[in-house]
Amino acid sequence: MYEPIRTKSVHTSADNADFPHRSREDELDIQLAGHLAALLAVTDELGLTADGDRIAEQIARLRTAPPARHAGRSGASSAALHRRAHALAGRALVVAASRADTAVAILAAESMDAHTAALAGAPTQTALVGTP
Repeated sequence: MYEPIRTKSVHTSADNADFPHRSREDELDIQLAGHLAALLAVTDELGLTADGDRIAEQIARLRTAPPARHAGRSGASSAALHRRAHALAGRALVVAASRADTAVAILAAESMDAHTAALAGAPTQTALVGTP
């Protein structure tokens, strides 16, 4: 009465699939490197070379290759760029905290402080002081 199913079900487990699986740690590395790359682009656009170099070091550590750097100009105001950088640093901080990456968490927190100070008009010393 019923014909047997000849094809595999779409509900079969993905454990048997032929594609490579990534761990949660690998996924967080990819996500964190992406947030840092976006922060690097904004940092370079603001002309903060030393800060950009520190961010690039962390990206290179996560990706095992140095990031491509291009200071493309978006035409956005300095305040808008600082707000964008602050938001990106916040995202990086959240992922770094969940990944337990202290170096990036400190870098992101200092970046947030520097961009907050820049938005408030406070004189900033060096934006990201003291961490390796």
